[in-house]
Amino acid sequence: MMNEAQNAINTLLASEFKLSAAQVAATVSLINDGNTIPFIARYRKEATGGIDDSTLRDFDERLTYLKNLEDRKAEVLRLIDEQGKLTPELQAEIEKAAVLQRVEDLYKPYKKKRATRASKAKDAGLEPLAQILWAQELTSGDPLALAEAYINTDGGFPDAAAALSGACDIIAEQVADDADMTAELRDFTRKSGAVVTEAADAGEATVYEMYYDFREPLARIPNHRILAINRGESEGKLKVKVDVPFEPTMLERRYIKKPGIFTDLLKTTLADSYKRLVAPGLEREMRRDLTERAQTEAIKVFAKNTENLLSARPVKDARIIAIDPGYRTGCKVAVLDEYGKLLDYTTVYPTPPKSDTAGTRRVLEGYVKKHNINTVVIGNGTGSRETEECVADFIAQSGFAIQYTIVNEAGASVYSASKLASEEYPDLDVTTRGAMSLGRRLQDPLAELVKIPPKSIGVGQYQHDLNQTALETALSASVENVVNRVGVDLNTASPSLLSYVAGIGGAVAKNIVAYREANGAFTERRQLKKVPKLGEKAFGQCAGFLRIRGGKELLDNTGVHPESYAIAREVIKRGTVSDIPALAKELDVGLPTLRDIITEIGKPGRDPRDDAPPVVFSKSAKSLDDLAVGMELTGTVRNVVDFGAFVDIGVKNDGLVHVSKLARRYVRHPSEVVAVGDTVKVWVCNVDRDRGKVGLTMVGE
Repeated sequence: MMNEAQNAINTLLASEFKLSAAQVAATVSLINDGNTIPFIARYRKEATGGIDDSTLRDFDERLTYLKNLEDRKAEVLRLIDEQGKLTPELQAEIEKAAVLQRVEDLYKPYKKKRATRASKAKDAGLEPLAQILWAQELTSGDPLALAEAYINTDGGFPDAAAALSGACDIIAEQVADDADMTAELRDFTRKSGAVVTEAADAGEATVYEMYYDFREPLARIPNHRILAINRGESEGKLKVKVDVPFEPTMLERRYIKKPGIFTDLLKTTLADSYKRLVAPGLEREMRRDLTERAQTEAIKVFAKNTENLLSARPVKDARIIAIDPGYRTGCKVAVLDEYGKLLDYTTVYPTPPKSDTAGTRRVLEGYVKKHNINTVVIGNGTGSRETEECVADFIAQSGFAIQYTIVNEAGASVYSASKLASEEYPDLDVTTRGAMSLGRRLQDPLAELVKIPPKSIGVGQYQHDLNQTALETALSASVENVVNRVGVDLNTASPSLLSYVAGIGGAVAKNIVAYREANGAFTERRQLKKVPKLGEKAFGQCAGFLRIRGGKELLDNTGVHPESYAIAREVIKRGTVSDIPALAKELDVGLPTLRDIITEIGKPGRDPRDDAPPVVFSKSAKSLDDLAVGMELTGTVRNVVDFGAFVDIGVKNDGLVHVSKLARRYVRHPSEVVAVGDTVKVWVCNVDRDRGKVGLTMVGE
């Protein structure tokens, strides 16, 4: 890209992100040089001014868009120039375009089209007649008499009326290709239009009944309703259109210069242009823009929820009985030590049709005594309620110092049946793998959940209706953010976990594990350079995020990058640092880097997830029958969506805190108040026992 174009991009980025020119230039250079976002965020703070990873990803996305915009401008200018139609005025308009849509609007008249009514008329020689109409200079005469000179029977215009109609088609297309008019009508439609829906079959009962006779302004319709309407339309339950209060005078004022013999004909032509050529395209644009807006926000919320879920605090020293509930085939049980190693497994039947609660309690008692169990984990799927009652009764009657918690099963079946699970545990059946996964989610949510496709872990909304490529990109970025923020134990991490470390992909992750298995545990970071396909560039990107506990080098168990070891050793040698800015100057190191080094060497091996809210455990089961309006409860936020937050309060179904009940103030989006994994105090607003739904509030009296 030319320096002039890049300078323009940098200036715009500086303005939009409120950064200095130097920050933008340095950040763009780091990205263009192939550095990963986690590496830039963590180890190049001096250059970026401390931009965090989430903002850097937004910056990178915007940079890509602006580069694509410049490339498209160059391509459009070339294509128009090849036609010999590029004027200085048009070139200037294209070059100053700020969005791709404007470039496409300006290119539209020069873009090759499929055969149209207008192109047929042009081929028949009717363009001069259209120019006479458009000039609007004739104030007397007969339009039909004038058109007789342009009759072209072979071209499909056998009489004067047909010739006039063809000329009007040329004008209609010319109006539709007017970039400025299109921009004005697009703005008018966006501000004044409304989404209107009706039932495909008004007599059919569906979940979309609230949209059977529905209308809402384009400018105000919320994202979750857009996605719901789209789904209803795709399922054939709704008919959807965009209604616009268009008045023909809007175009007449723009194009009709003065009264003449063609005035009525031109009015009809302008109305036809809007209805036939402009409005359908704008309606498609509005629907597409609404969908993109809704999907973008839904993906952002999904990604943020994923990041918060993966950042949940690990439960250390938990020796676990993990139970994956079921009815006919029973409940699968996996017993794990505090490191996640499988100790035992079986099947119990506390649920119907067998309802063998006594036998289940005997099995639990045996495992508790044999393996010194202190925690029971229960999946929240089918049969969870009956299983929970049995476990709670067992704890109450046994006197063992045990606690239990409910874990979201989302994605467990996906993992247990995956190729990865088959490779990890080839001798175990699918159901036992699923139970193991539930237990390990409690012990280390990050290490276990990275084995599951992010969109399957149950913290989003309408995930199957979203742009799957954009969703995968955003969720992978969220996982990458957390993995690199937390750090990864080089000697215990699975290939799935390692693949999200900056600079390491799936193939290199497998090579690391293969090297570890062949040569024993890593004792220092620099051994990574011996791993096949892990070169100097990849080492520089990944080394700081990998940890080695008990290795030869203490700093290998910190977030200090190997490039800064000499400085870190100097800091250690000096002991207590009283004046950090002065030391930074003396050691010729950036202040942010020095502060990070001091933090890291002060707490080697620190896990930032230890600051997350603790897991809420139970010792007795609750059912809907136990709940009463006004009851105070403590729960865990399981999902955050546009209209509220779902909170696990210990009953089968999560309760909903509507966005209006999250705080006493106005809340634009629930994420302003709560995040997945938060422990919150709630009060029961209503209980619908027939539908199994609970309404909650976080606003106490």
